Amino acid sequence: MEDIKTIKMQDEEYPKLLKKIANPPKILYIKGDLNFNKMPCFAIVGSRRCSDYGKRAVLNISNDLTNAGFIIVSGLAKGIDTLAHTACLNQSGRTIAVLGTGIDEKSIFPQENLKLAKQIIETGGTIISEFPPGTPGYKGNFPLRNRIISGLCLGTLIIEAKYNSGALITARRAIDEKRKIFAIPGSIYSLNSQGPNDLIRKGAKLVMQANDIIKELKLPQLKFDFKQEIKGKNKEQNLILDCLKEKELNIDKIIEKTKLPADIIASEITMLEMEDKIKDLGGDVYIINNQ
Repeated sequence: MEDIKTIKMQDEEYPKLLKKIANPPKILYIKGDLNFNKMPCFAIVGSRRCSDYGKRAVLNISNDLTNAGFIIVSGLAKGIDTLAHTACLNQSGRTIAVLGTGIDEKSIFPQENLKLAKQIIETGGTIISEFPPGTPGYKGNFPLRNRIISGLCLGTLIIEAKYNSGALITARRAIDEKRKIFAIPGSIYSLNSQGPNDLIRKGAKLVMQANDIIKELKLPQLKFDFKQEIKGKNKEQNLILDCLKEKELNIDKIIEKTKLPADIIASEITMLEMEDKIKDLGGDVYIINNQ
């Protein structure tokens, strides 16, 4: 039997911020930690098909907000949601996944994130839904769950979203509840940046780093040591790091810029990853790990 608990609105464990929205769920089905009210929650949502730019943004900001003491809330979807949860877990933080399905293992959507869902629970996080176990992923459920994502949180950050993205539904829910809205700006030529850029035009707080969020929420800001430079152990590693100083690069571009043999690049990249000096954004695209 799966360990699924229920919380009603009158229960002490019911999230205080969620209770304040216009139509809070009467019952929450929960796996994991029930203590929602001692740490601030912040939502990060965005495109399922995110760019390397979006990946870099979500990893950096989720890392920093986790280290600042936030619980990261998202929807367990592919793309930005998955990366927000994962980055939080990598910093030994707590994260909450709000589902549009039942939270039993057979119903969790997408099924490829079942392992991530288990990891969230095992590390002190929480899986939440207002839908009873056995509820499949009906299309209409996901806009409903978005009000819970924003309702749990002091603010919501949108990282890459087309005009028709579900992430913008979460933003609209947050606006309706007079919660803070934040957005990562992007290229005017990128479809993924249409939503965030439009939100910024309408008054959302433009975000370039986690401190932009923390300052707006009037919380103590993080202190970053920007002067610290990551150095390699040999000439080849330093050539790779020099290439990545300005932006993330695919391994083929690194080979092209350094003019080093492919086998040397592969070996040194592996060493740099093991030492947490760089990280893979997926698809053999690497960035310097400044966190």
